[in-house]
Amino acid sequence: MGGQVTEDSLVVTWLEFATSWVKGLTVPVAFGEDSYRAGLELGERVDAEDLVILIVLSDGTRVNGSELLRGIAERLPAGVKLAGGLAGDGDRFRETLVLAEGKVDTGVIAAIGLYGKQLEAACGSKSGWDSFGVERRISRSVGNVLYELDGESALALYKRYLGEHAAGLPGSGLHFPLAIRPEGTGTRTLVRTILGVNEEQQSMTFAGDMPEGWYARLMRANLDRLVDGSAEAAGIVREELRGGEAQVAVLVSCVGRRLVLRQRVEEEVEAVQEVMGVGTALTGFYSYGELAPAAAGLPCELHNQTMTMIALREN
Repeated sequence: MGGQVTEDSLVVTWLEFATSWVKGLTVPVAFGEDSYRAGLELGERVDAEDLVILIVLSDGTRVNGSELLRGIAERLPAGVKLAGGLAGDGDRFRETLVLAEGKVDTGVIAAIGLYGKQLEAACGSKSGWDSFGVERRISRSVGNVLYELDGESALALYKRYLGEHAAGLPGSGLHFPLAIRPEGTGTRTLVRTILGVNEEQQSMTFAGDMPEGWYARLMRANLDRLVDGSAEAAGIVREELRGGEAQVAVLVSCVGRRLVLRQRVEEEVEAVQEVMGVGTALTGFYSYGELAPAAAGLPCELHNQTMTMIALREN
């Protein structure tokens, strides 16, 4: 809230509009494979007339964020911005909660539609993690479950890279996400973080899809670059607003960044405030996945380990 980061607490931000209006809805989700169906239902129920942006706030442990977005995008009209995040549970990965319509529960996806011709919304996302090690091909996967890299057990390879940190999985995986990209040059990478491991199947479950044929490479933190990444995300938003100052910005930052930055965690918020200006109210949360276009004109995607921003301004 503002430049302060707190834990074990509730942050409330009140927005009052002059002419714009808000409509909310919720849909249930039972498990990862149910995410596409939930996305379709959500997209079908949204009132699209005069809709500027749909902010999605979802359970973080039962959802495949990629499939959720795919379902929503199939029903949402072109030109409507889509952004949000998956709820986080620190490094515990046990249970995540969403507060909506007067209730707090698991297995819930909430969507907040913001409407009006005077409303402007801008989104941006940046990571700041460094890649290292050999790039390997995803040779076997199903949805967001990764089984093999270059024909070898993905979990065994991952543990070999992590060394002593492997004992702390899946929590320690927040410090070592994977960068994935499709085949070909000039393609943009996505970051994926681990939600769980299955020792019997030797597999790893991620917050979003791990498509077969894509390439994966391990990542690690560079504290200064993480802070710089937050400032770059703010810069993307300011540029989309044509340099103007937003009235409020919702920051969705991966919980992995929180765990890595530790006592420096407020620096990434301060970096955003410096770029956005003191007149922009900041609020947000730490997530298991961030939903946003990386920049204006790009489709909404699931990101991990990023600072993602949703900025609003009413003219």
